[in-house]
Amino acid sequence: MARSTLDIRNPKITDRQDTGARLLQSSARMSYDPTVEVDWDAPVPDDLYGLTPEWSSLYGTPMWDEMTFEQQITLTKHEVSSIMGTGIWFEMILQQMVIRDMYAKDASQAHFQFALTEVADECRHSVMFARTAEKFGCPSYVPRKSVVTLGRGFKALASGEVAYAGILVAEEILDVMQRDWMKDTRVQPIVRVTSKIHVVEEARHMRFAREETLRRAQGMSKAHRAASRACIAIASNLIVSSMINPAVYAAAGLDTERALREAKNNRFRAEKIRESSQPLMRFLDDADLLGGPSRHLYKRVNML
Repeated sequence: MARSTLDIRNPKITDRQDTGARLLQSSARMSYDPTVEVDWDAPVPDDLYGLTPEWSSLYGTPMWDEMTFEQQITLTKHEVSSIMGTGIWFEMILQQMVIRDMYAKDASQAHFQFALTEVADECRHSVMFARTAEKFGCPSYVPRKSVVTLGRGFKALASGEVAYAGILVAEEILDVMQRDWMKDTRVQPIVRVTSKIHVVEEARHMRFAREETLRRAQGMSKAHRAASRACIAIASNLIVSSMINPAVYAAAGLDTERALREAKNNRFRAEKIRESSQPLMRFLDDADLLGGPSRHLYKRVNML
């Protein structure tokens, strides 16, 4: 499966319709149907991790070293299912924000048509993630109720640079993780192939969101910029803190309170989150959407 040739790391603000046309062409060349690309009937190996073990919330802790190999396998299956569950939750927010932004716009324009293409991609991704968790026998993990409630407000009210930068948060961080998972032979085949599909197709989505963020952020007042920085940072904080549901530890037969404590103080995990956040932090800094109190919110979840 070929990787996208789009340069998503340093996009320039180009003509909106030209970008839409190029992204539509890329979609026509490299889009995948998970119902066909993924072998959903293949058995789940007992000796492969759900995700690259170094991405586990407990990797590098005394608790990880005490766990049996079977517990490590079980934990990582539940962790990847939890991350995918958070992905489904935010992809549903993303879809509604994009559709709201396109409401009553010119449907003949390539920009509009790619936006709907992205929504279609996200629908397939959500079903793909859901089926992966089901294949592992894991529950449908969702963020805690307070985060779900805040998400309702975000999807209803967020617009402009806040909406598109918020979209980037989940996409950029998961992109770094999945680039590791899809290459790691220690990881379940179903996770490797779904990660490849997601990475290839999300490359277009990130290009789209980055350019829209830059366009919408132009000419903002100082007060508007400060408010946008805060809103993006709050959304980032909620997304990152919701990736691992506490219930994953009980599912692996672990002491949940101890696991939460060790995960919270896990320096190795903190460094991995910083690593996965670097592209996003660089972009927000370049767009002048990183600064002031927002830095504290990013540091609270180890994104800075």
